[in-house]
Amino acid sequence: MIENIRRAFNERFEEAQYGAFLADLEASIHAPSLFRIAETPVFVSAAFKEQLLTACEEIFDSLLAPDFVERTDGALAGGRAVPNQDEHSVFMQLDFGVCRLADGTLAPRLIEIQGFPSLYFLQAEMVAAYRRMYPFIPAEMSSYFHGYDRNSYINLLGEVILNGHAPGQVVLLEIDPERQATNIDFYATERALGLKILNLSDLKRTGRRLYYLQDGREVTVKRIYNRVIFDELDKYADRQFAFNFTEEVDVEWAGHPNWFFRISKYTLPLIKSAYVPRTHFLHELKTWPTDLENFVLKPLFSFAGLGVKINITSDDLEAVPVDQRHLYILQEKVHYAPVVETPDGPAKCEIRMMVVWKQGWERPQVVNNMCRLSKGEMVGVRYNKDKTWVGGTVCFFEP
Repeated sequence: MIENIRRAFNERFEEAQYGAFLADLEASIHAPSLFRIAETPVFVSAAFKEQLLTACEEIFDSLLAPDFVERTDGALAGGRAVPNQDEHSVFMQLDFGVCRLADGTLAPRLIEIQGFPSLYFLQAEMVAAYRRMYPFIPAEMSSYFHGYDRNSYINLLGEVILNGHAPGQVVLLEIDPERQATNIDFYATERALGLKILNLSDLKRTGRRLYYLQDGREVTVKRIYNRVIFDELDKYADRQFAFNFTEEVDVEWAGHPNWFFRISKYTLPLIKSAYVPRTHFLHELKTWPTDLENFVLKPLFSFAGLGVKINITSDDLEAVPVDQRHLYILQEKVHYAPVVETPDGPAKCEIRMMVVWKQGWERPQVVNNMCRLSKGEMVGVRYNKDKTWVGGTVCFFEP
C-alpha cells in the first residue's frame, strides 16, 4: 500500500527468486509448507499501522470489561468448559480486512477474533527469508511492534510457552500434526524452543497426571501449548483418546482452551469500536434488518469460513431452526479493497495482528503480524486455487 515500494518490488521481481525464497524458507525450518505462501510481502504506511493499533486497543478495552467473562459464559455451553481456566487468554489473533471507505480512504475492519495461537514462529522465519532474498526491503520497516525484534520476540514466546519448564515437559498438542496444513509452524516452534510436538493420540493419562512415552520411558507433561482446534476435534468422535479436555488434570495451558470459545465470533456483538462491523446474535433479533444485502450469516463455531453465507435473504434466516439461532451471528459485510498491485491484477488483503498477553501484564500487546492475499470471493485457500500472488505472507510497516 506504499506505492513507490510496491512498484519497485514488482519491477525487480523474478520468478526464480520466488522459488529460491520458498526453498530458503523451507530449508530454515527443515520442512515444506503445505499451504501457498505469496510471492510478496505487503508494505504498509505508518498511518494505516496506527489505525490498526488503535483498533486493537479499542477491542482490548472491550475484552478488559469487568463483566466480559460472565457475558461469554454462553460460549462454553454444551459441555465445552475445560477446568482450571487462567485469568486471560495468552494468545489472540485479530483479523482485519483492508477496506476502502466512501471518501476513498483505506481503513481496517475487524473480520474475526480468536483467543488461540497462530503461526508465530513461521512468521519470524518468513520475515527473515524475505529479507535474505529481497535485501532492498527498507531496513527501517518491520513486521514487529512495540520495539520487538526477532530475538526479543522469540524470547518472549519462549517465556510464555515454556513458563520455566524443561522443553521436553512442554508439548505442542495437535491431532495428527504431520497432516495439518499449518505444520510448518509446528516444526519452526520445535526448532526454536525444543518442545515436543505430540499427537493427541500419544498423550496418556494416569489419574491427574499426563505423560507420553519417549524411548520407552514416561515423560510427564507439565504444560500444553494447545493447537487442537475444537471444531476439528469434533470430527474425530469415532477415535478414542486417553485424555478428554474436560477432565481435571495437573497441567498448565499455554493458551487455555476456554479462550478459543470466549474470544471468537461469539465476542463480536460485545465489542464497541468503529473498526468493528455491526454484529448481532441471530436469536436476539426480533425483526430482520431491511438491508440484508449488507450482512453475512456466520455459524459461531466453525473454522476457515465453513458454513458462512454471503448473499442472504430473509428465507435463509427463517430456515435456521429457532432452537439453533443462538449458534449464529449476523454480521455487516466488509468489502475488501483490491489494494496490492501484482503483475496479474490487484489482490485483496487481510492483516492478522498477532497478540501475546503475558501473565502480569495489564493489557495484551500486539507483537507481530501475518497477512493473507486473495483474488477470490473470500480469503480462504479454496477460493484462490490456480491463482498467483495470493496466499500467506507478512506486512512490513513504516516506523
